[in-house]
Amino acid sequence: MSIEKGSTSDPVLAAAQQGDRKAMGTWLARHEDAIYRFALRMCRDEEAAKDVLQESLIAAAKNLGSFRGDSAPTTWLFTITRSFCGKQRRRRKGEPAGYEAIDGDSLDPRALVDTARTPEAAAEGKQLDHAITAAIDGLEPAQRDVLVLRDVEGLSASEVGEVLGLTVEAVKSRLHRARVTLRERLAPLLEPGLAPSPGCPDLVPLFSRHLEGDLEPTTCAEMERHLAGCPRCKGACDSLRRTLARCASGLGTVPDDVRLEVRRAVQNFLEPKKA
Repeated sequence: MSIEKGSTSDPVLAAAQQGDRKAMGTWLARHEDAIYRFALRMCRDEEAAKDVLQESLIAAAKNLGSFRGDSAPTTWLFTITRSFCGKQRRRRKGEPAGYEAIDGDSLDPRALVDTARTPEAAAEGKQLDHAITAAIDGLEPAQRDVLVLRDVEGLSASEVGEVLGLTVEAVKSRLHRARVTLRERLAPLLEPGLAPSPGCPDLVPLFSRHLEGDLEPTTCAEMERHLAGCPRCKGACDSLRRTLARCASGLGTVPDDVRLEVRRAVQNFLEPKKA
């Protein structure tokens, strides 16, 4: 989930802004997973994501005292992270021209499911997370960045716009396209055996707009009436809802070895310089 949206109302943040190094370390540690997830999705390289995590945390530590809450801490941190991701991508040679998933070339989520581990719920959840991660990695970058910030990290559409330099309308347009693509790629896993119904409207984009509160009441009522009588369309919308719920639970954490290395680097920066 996303980091807290407040400024000095958070006592730990307030203490960190006053130069309390222990509070600063605590506050930065809260946000490691979110920054790493975002960096990994943007850079699509684990080593680069580690570097971005370390650079972003140290930059935040350097500038935290001057943060005045003009934007949410969430927005401020992800803006810093995005800047370092851009620098990392410019440093790297041979950036892939396509949008392959980190785990391989295939974007078919069925290839990621280990059927021998089902039907245990925990195993199924892990398999779904792998499939969602692969599908997200396969999105084109403009859509991937919006979806990760909105649906994985929980920023509002306006906050996503601040981080990416987009209008709210542009954010939502990219978000809806990303959600439709994500649901299509996960359909073989989440909607097995549901054949398309002739003449059905394309309700998934409408359902995405409904989740953002952007549907007129009459349109919303028409959609709900159709879903009540159409198992195929209801299954498609349910799979999107389930996918976004898994996204909101946070897809991945910093590996233990990376966390330890980065924390050491941040701690070295925070420690007072000896004469």
